[in-house]
Amino acid sequence: MKMYETSGRLVDNWYAAGLSKQYAKGKPVSVTIFELPLVVWRASTGEIQASEDRCLHRNAPLSKGKVIDDCLICPYHGWGYDTDGVCVDIPSEGPNFKASKRRGLRSYSTLERDGLVWIWMGSGEPTKDPFSMPLLEDKGWHHYYMTTPFENNVTNLVENFMDVPHTIFVHKGWFRSRKKIKIEASVERQEDAVLVSYEQSHDSIGFSSWLVNPKKLPMKHTDNFYMPNNTRVDYIFGAEERGFIICSTCTPVTPTSSMVYTLISYKFGWLTPLAKLALAAYTRKVIDQDVWIMKEQSTVLQQYGAAHYHSSQCDTMHVYIESLRKAAQLDEPVLSNKKKQIEFWV
Repeated sequence: MKMYETSGRLVDNWYAAGLSKQYAKGKPVSVTIFELPLVVWRASTGEIQASEDRCLHRNAPLSKGKVIDDCLICPYHGWGYDTDGVCVDIPSEGPNFKASKRRGLRSYSTLERDGLVWIWMGSGEPTKDPFSMPLLEDKGWHHYYMTTPFENNVTNLVENFMDVPHTIFVHKGWFRSRKKIKIEASVERQEDAVLVSYEQSHDSIGFSSWLVNPKKLPMKHTDNFYMPNNTRVDYIFGAEERGFIICSTCTPVTPTSSMVYTLISYKFGWLTPLAKLALAAYTRKVIDQDVWIMKEQSTVLQQYGAAHYHSSQCDTMHVYIESLRKAAQLDEPVLSNKKKQIEFWV
């Protein structure tokens, strides 16, 4: 069975299909979500269209075709589909051809928000809004997106993005170094989120001493997961004078691959307008390190089958994430709230 058929309630959500700026009018783009090949394109009105990526005639990929007068043209025999996915032209039928809604592609609801194109993968009309990217309109904050393919599944990725202990090994010298200090945290599982708040006001991240936090202001660190596939990691210094926020939404491609769209938001005082060049190189290096370890983990998981993890206190948030996603995948009842205090060393 395809991933789409085995994912339960996980499909009943919006998933990012790329940055808005990558969609030019009249140019079809191939996108895969939950192993479903989709064709996505921008009509002359500016609206984004999405449908299954196959011609009804002989299953040629429509993403390899062209858009002419807001009609998606199959590259094989020229069948044309309008913005509703209805076949409106079969050249071999000549002038007597009549369109019928019974001959149409499955189309998907789309939305543009926060610089991303979103596709509703559930059946029927959307029942919720897409995940909201933070602070895009807030004064003093600057932003940029990073798009990254990962060879791992969404559950393992969101756990990685919220994981503190791995930073002293995978990102040693780049994000954090081992200090042998104890960290305490509050971990709360809600029905659609896992919220983590750390008590580490005097901790720091790799580049904070010279860019983020030169005045050594107290740091507030939170790691939050929002169902089914979103994380937000905040480092706020002082009374929000400075900050660094990493917000990611993960789109499942296959059982072992995902596309991740990461919004980097930062506020460094007078240095903010000058920071992007150095910051972009730094964040790309750190994310590429995660790409490496996620690929290595996925390789082993594929060799040994389903994961049976042993966990310690610092994995409490991961266990909560796994429980929420598993319940949704299996269409089990919504889980009750839980809260736990933990401590671990870094």
